[in-house]
Amino acid sequence: MKLKIVQAGDPVLRKQSRPLTKDEIRSPSIQLLIDLMRNTMREAPGVGLAAPQIGKSIQLAVIEDRAEYLTRLSEDEIAETQRSAIPFHVIINPKLTILGKSSAQFFEGCLSVAGYQAVVDRALNVRVECLNEQGEKITIKAQGWYARILQHEIDHLNGTLYIDRMKTRTLTTGENMTKFWNDQSIEQVLTELE
Repeated sequence: MKLKIVQAGDPVLRKQSRPLTKDEIRSPSIQLLIDLMRNTMREAPGVGLAAPQIGKSIQLAVIEDRAEYLTRLSEDEIAETQRSAIPFHVIINPKLTILGKSSAQFFEGCLSVAGYQAVVDRALNVRVECLNEQGEKITIKAQGWYARILQHEIDHLNGTLYIDRMKTRTLTTGENMTKFWNDQSIEQVLTELE
């Protein structure tokens, strides 16, 4: 079963989500929701899905950057974005800490802003303290693209969309991204559009 992904303009995407208790996390309803969110994310396809994106204002997100997604990228793109396969996992009630001052700008999209992408500046190194799907405390240290995914999903839990952080002049449809900007560096895109 695939859940409906809500789109920009739905008020649930702009609310601060509520934390879950350990009892709630272990409940059959939340465990089922996690399974349904995983299936929905994979079918979309996407690398992350936060509960507000399926209409639930709770602090829960699923993340997975599958190895098969990387086959569409060149070795240079993988190196530039610091991207690697990330196994499926769940983050609940996350607390994000930015580590250091280094950041990178890349095109970013969102399943709740379907059909569009824009350049977003994100920290390259983060730490996330959260609970997993069993309600156990975990700490994640991430860099590169994985750090970007975590920041994007945690933004959703706080009522923020990537369009709030984007370089506005870089907003493009997916079709035009491929047509005009796919073979350009971010510096070239920014020079051309800013």
